[in-house]
Amino acid sequence: MFTEIIATKRDGKALSTGQIAEAIHKYVRGDIPDYQMAALLMACFLRGLGRRELRDLAQAMIDSGERYDLRSVPGMKIDKHSTGGVGDKISIILAPMVAAAGGVVPMIAGRGLGHTGGTIDKLESIPGFNTGITGSQFRRQLERIGVAIAAQSKRLVPADRKLYALRDVTGTVESIPLIAASILSKKVAAGNEGLVMDVKTGSGAFISTPAWSLELARTLVSLGGALGLKTVAYLTDMSQPLGRAVGNALEINECVDALQGHGPDDVMALTIELAARMLVMGHIAGTMAEGRRKAILTIEDGSAYEKFLQMVEAQGGDARSVADTRRLPIAPVLAVVKAMKKGYVARIDTHAVGLASVALGAGRQRLDEKVDPGVGITQEKKLGDQVKAGEAIFRLCARRKSQAEDLAVRLKEAVWITEQRPVVKGLIHRFLE
Repeated sequence: MFTEIIATKRDGKALSTGQIAEAIHKYVRGDIPDYQMAALLMACFLRGLGRRELRDLAQAMIDSGERYDLRSVPGMKIDKHSTGGVGDKISIILAPMVAAAGGVVPMIAGRGLGHTGGTIDKLESIPGFNTGITGSQFRRQLERIGVAIAAQSKRLVPADRKLYALRDVTGTVESIPLIAASILSKKVAAGNEGLVMDVKTGSGAFISTPAWSLELARTLVSLGGALGLKTVAYLTDMSQPLGRAVGNALEINECVDALQGHGPDDVMALTIELAARMLVMGHIAGTMAEGRRKAILTIEDGSAYEKFLQMVEAQGGDARSVADTRRLPIAPVLAVVKAMKKGYVARIDTHAVGLASVALGAGRQRLDEKVDPGVGITQEKKLGDQVKAGEAIFRLCARRKSQAEDLAVRLKEAVWITEQRPVVKGLIHRFLE
């Protein structure tokens, strides 16, 4: 009886390997109703999962669908994944950069939910870009150009799709074991051999508390190893938006600038660090210093940008919209958030910035909602920057004037200006392996 499995975890006891496999298999098959699985998820949320239980859960999720066979693709397959942050467009720059340096990057990415954006939504703001490629298309593209970024297919870890949709409506999303199993099951099933995790912490992160972020990073490294996936993790700062653009087409525009050597300093610094780590993991660079040099060279010689164009064309995207970003769907209505006094930008409520972007239509609160590719926010002043009264701090791209003006008023309250220059945190807090 499935009620016995629920009761076992409810009472704080460990589930057996067989019980976990049975629960996942029967739920995917439709033999277990949502209300019973919701009860089990809540029991797991409240009682937690031991290391063996977590490994068994992730393995059962992997076994619920197809696994991509990438053995025909030469080289070690290395991916990068972020836990999500406001303005986080790193993957779109990083993947072609690593591929241009000789790496192989099979990337299964996600859509935005809540206040954080999603790589898939951003790429789909390029007209025609197809993120729904099949497993065989995914493999062939990797064989040909070394990089592919795609959405999770219905056949890849179907247990994760069903469980995440249920967690989203039952208050069980913020569970470190369930988050780790969700991320790593997809990475293993997609044929990855190594993974660099970017775990965000700060006001704009999915998990904002430093202690929880660190626990998630440790869990991911441990679980990855248990599944045979070499996993390392960075703990990185999300106390302000990454770069300057927040919103799908706006961020693609910034990605193109970055690939052409004109990206914001924070975006470039983090991208180069993560790229170097992937190149070391993939045995393309012997040291981090060499990895950084190789990554930087792909920007300087234009090969990263060319690889990005190859990926866009391979996945049906309109390369003209990349070559001339004025073709991207940018909303026409503009509003400006101005500083009320002179001083220094001391604090930004990045969560509020993300929510404002969602309210414009750049994100979603439910998985079934559509996003507007052309709306978003540009941050004109970063933490520590000096600002004069009346200078722009944010610019909004919106569809309606009234909406833009209302959100501009809201964003004024998301910035604190002080007379003294603040101490700004470093971008990378910690590395774990």
